[in-house]
Amino acid sequence: MAATATPGTQIVAPKPCISASHRVSRSRIPYFGHEPKVSFQTKLRSLSFISATQPFPKSNGCDLLNSERHVIKAMSGSSDKQPLPGLPVDLRGKRAFIAGVADDNGYGWAIAKSLAAAGAEILVGTWVPALNIFETSLRRGKFDESRVLPDGSLMEITKVYPLDAVYDCPEDVPEDIKTNKRYAGSSNWTVKEVAETVKQDFGTIDILVHSLANGPEVTKPLLETSRYGYLAAISASSYSFVSLLKYFIPIMNPGGATISLTYIASEKIIPGYGGGMSSAKSALESDTRVLAFEAGRKHNIRVNTISAGPLRSRAAKAIGFIDMMIDYSLENAPLQKELTAEEVGNAAAFLASPLASAITGAVVYVDNGLNAMGVGVDSPVFRDLDIPKSNKS
Repeated sequence: MAATATPGTQIVAPKPCISASHRVSRSRIPYFGHEPKVSFQTKLRSLSFISATQPFPKSNGCDLLNSERHVIKAMSGSSDKQPLPGLPVDLRGKRAFIAGVADDNGYGWAIAKSLAAAGAEILVGTWVPALNIFETSLRRGKFDESRVLPDGSLMEITKVYPLDAVYDCPEDVPEDIKTNKRYAGSSNWTVKEVAETVKQDFGTIDILVHSLANGPEVTKPLLETSRYGYLAAISASSYSFVSLLKYFIPIMNPGGATISLTYIASEKIIPGYGGGMSSAKSALESDTRVLAFEAGRKHNIRVNTISAGPLRSRAAKAIGFIDMMIDYSLENAPLQKELTAEEVGNAAAFLASPLASAITGAVVYVDNGLNAMGVGVDSPVFRDLDIPKSNKS
């Protein structure tokens, strides 16, 4: 990557503090099946280094998370050459580029963590105006709690790239954006330039994740949406996926996988999800099928999308009714529990792995089954029906 300005930053992770209960660990590989018995000692390692910024500060102590994890199990890197038990999601030796990570509480971050837990090397693309805040938060350890992997180590981000996927190449960037102070100090951030820089830095990638969506008029009903707002939603939320594949597929290894994120509003009415965003998600799903054919035939690359349920991410809160949608899902989905970002991340790790080698062109629902419902069973209309409820306390 060119050394001009700060087009990308390599991130170094501090060695995490390990409590006695974490001294014996498990390999950083998700698996499906019974938990293996292990008795070996492990050393947690930080493999990434920083070039353009200062390293993370060392801390005097840290408390590792003990919260329950979904599906992912982990083992130490010291067992990399040992046979793996069960049916593992093994992404060791793979490199992933996740476009659209700007904080630590969205689906993009969760996908990065699951891919890292499976052994993949992580590169991320961050929206240019958010780049400085994101990198600063990483360096200062503000994301350290969120970076904890199942084995107690911290997720390593090898490099952070500035990215604005609304623009394909430098010639597309209007003058007001070029001179905008929010873009000052960053370069090589169009889709084509980022792909070229990744090729220069690493040669190839194996996994491409599109976690991008934006609709400037998302709070407006469709009938009140302007042409500009509608087309902007399509550009940022669906065509950006086409653009990423166009420029990244040439540097993807055959057998690689691409994943995007969609929403049930693509096929059913979700009042309040306006500004052309429902149209953009419909386009994204249609494009997924066409791109699966083209990328599969020409490059042996798989293309899938995950239809994720509602999550209290910062981006979702901007819509204004995310809490309402989560409450609705809790009352009406077959599984009456709140969806976690980790569950979407785990699905993405599976889709990116050899276990999903025959799955392409698919919309995979990770929403506690809400997509299957034809009615909202919390409606007073159904008050006299004996509708089963969750047995949880």
